[in-house]
Parts: sequence; structure tokens; C-alpha cells
Amino acid sequence: MNEVLGLSADIATLPVVEVAQRLGQPVSRVHQLVRDGHLLSFRREGEVVVPTDFLGDDGEVIKGLSGTITVLRDGGYADPDILRWLFAEDDSLPGTPVASLRAGRHREVKRRAQAMAF
Repeated sequence: MNEVLGLSADIATLPVVEVAQRLGQPVSRVHQLVRDGHLLSFRREGEVVVPTDFLGDDGEVIKGLSGTITVLRDGGYADPDILRWLFAEDDSLPGTPVASLRAGRHREVKRRAQAMAF
């Protein structure tokens, strides 16, 4: 969980402690969500953080994120690659996969993830 090369420094993140507060869960539960593939985290300036885009306005993990992570992990992608893909511009969506997930287009994102993974 080191800095993710190629991931923009502009991506807003929250420390795990703040993610836990937003989710109304203990910090240990957030770490479990990361281990189980419901969230991704990485280190930024020595602190473990989660991109804020992974949390919806309702304070929950955005719909479709965990399924997309699972498909890509099963396809052999490492977490840093998944993070880079989620935040990379994709003209066919348009925008980024994470923006499409936030907009409720999780099926389309998952289709692209399946195509990449297999």
C-alpha cells in the first residue's frame, strides 16, 4: 500500500479514520472492507487513505465499486492498477470509470472491467 505511481495527486482522499466516521464503522471494519475488496486504499505521504469518490453522498460505499474491484482482481489486476484504471479518462464512457459508478452506470463499468480482465 505505497504511493500509487501514475495516480494523480489531485485525487481527493480521506484518511481511514475519517472514512470510518463517514461509514459509521470502526477503523478495523474499514481495513476489512479493503481486504475484502469493497474499498481500495493506498499510502499518501505516509498515511493510509481512501479516495473520497468511493463514498457516495449518503456516506456509503458507491454502488458497483466492490463488484468492479472483484472482477479486476479476479482478472489478475493488482490494486494499484485498479486504482489507476478507475481514475483514468475513458472516452467510451465518457469520463472516468469511478465517475460513471457515481452516476449509477455501474453495469457499463463492470462490462468494461470484464473485457479488460479476460
